[in-house]
Amino acid sequence: MRYARLALPALAVLAAIAPAPAQSPDAARLAAVREQMQKFVDDGEVAGAVTVVGRRGGVAHLEAVGSQSLEAKSPMAKDSIFRIASMTKPVTAIAIMILADEGKLSVDDPVEKHLPEFKGQMLVAAGDGGPIILKKPSRPITLRDLLTHTSGLPGGYPPGLADIYQKRNRTLAETTLVISQQPLRFEPGTQWAYCNAGIDTLGRVVHVVSGEPFEWFLEERVFAPLGMMDTTFYPTPDQRKRLAVTYDRKGKGPLTAVPSPFLDTPERAKHPVPAGGLFSTGADLAKLYRMMLNKGELDGKRVLSEKAVAEMTRLQTGDLKTGFVDGMGFGYGWAVVREPKGVTGMLSAGSYGHGGAFGTQGWLDPTQDLFVVLLIQRTGLPNADASPMRKSLQETAVAALKK
Repeated sequence: MRYARLALPALAVLAAIAPAPAQSPDAARLAAVREQMQKFVDDGEVAGAVTVVGRRGGVAHLEAVGSQSLEAKSPMAKDSIFRIASMTKPVTAIAIMILADEGKLSVDDPVEKHLPEFKGQMLVAAGDGGPIILKKPSRPITLRDLLTHTSGLPGGYPPGLADIYQKRNRTLAETTLVISQQPLRFEPGTQWAYCNAGIDTLGRVVHVVSGEPFEWFLEERVFAPLGMMDTTFYPTPDQRKRLAVTYDRKGKGPLTAVPSPFLDTPERAKHPVPAGGLFSTGADLAKLYRMMLNKGELDGKRVLSEKAVAEMTRLQTGDLKTGFVDGMGFGYGWAVVREPKGVTGMLSAGSYGHGGAFGTQGWLDPTQDLFVVLLIQRTGLPNADASPMRKSLQETAVAALKK
């Protein structure tokens, strides 16, 4: 049965701001976060932003600057709702690990154990400029391969389904069936290639194994227990009123709203997009990240076992070159800092997190007991993972909360 979720955004924000019992943060340094983000607004880089900084024990900083909509002249609010795009991927991984905790699956299961349509999948042996030659891979792909982007599946969907994230007119069952018939690009486990279709496939596994639609499972097992009232794949009409508008900017020109169907969930959408379909708020993400820093539990409610959290957040990709910035590896659904450098230079080895296509970021550092969240809605950034906004926020947060 689905949980009834009440629209109590103001209470949700207040509940997220619990005092952190660790060493008091440097208030002056935290105040500088607002000033830094306001400068990005004043410089025309973003319309507005919500930032969150905290520890496992509570939120130390939650601020909003700028505008939720330039056209409507509405200010950004602390409970403004953002499309968090690929920050959804770790949440999908959490669903898989809940089922692993319950013994209903193992990350080492072949995908075909749960989705028989993957039986007999082939591998591209040759085809550069000539006839495509297929062969049998050395082993079937596993859930672990999907969780770490090392399956060899094509990253996106073939013609006929390439617009699924815009139209949302096919179910997970339909899109997974199509992707199961695509040949692998490389032997499973031998390379890393970012794979939206693979994460969507995990969403289908959750549905099949749990017996519940993917989005219902997350609502009942993660969002409702943690009080994440504004985290959803399908915003209500009232929630849509709090959606931050997404903007683009050409050169030094003005910000312009992006009129793309990808940015708005169609009515009667059939596909939740486990790889990137969630909407959320700063307060809600703070609860999720505090749960992770607390090794799977928050306020007496356990979502994951300590073992599951440890497995999700440790390096699972060895020496494979992964990620979009230097020094990164991957766990299960999470990018993991293998060697702090550049944009992660202020974080500890073993920190983990994920970004989203519209500039959103969320990173957790268990060693320093802190997390940071940056919520903006901006396309066309040179590299959202390495954006100056992210680097500035992380440096200030670490300095303010440093033990």
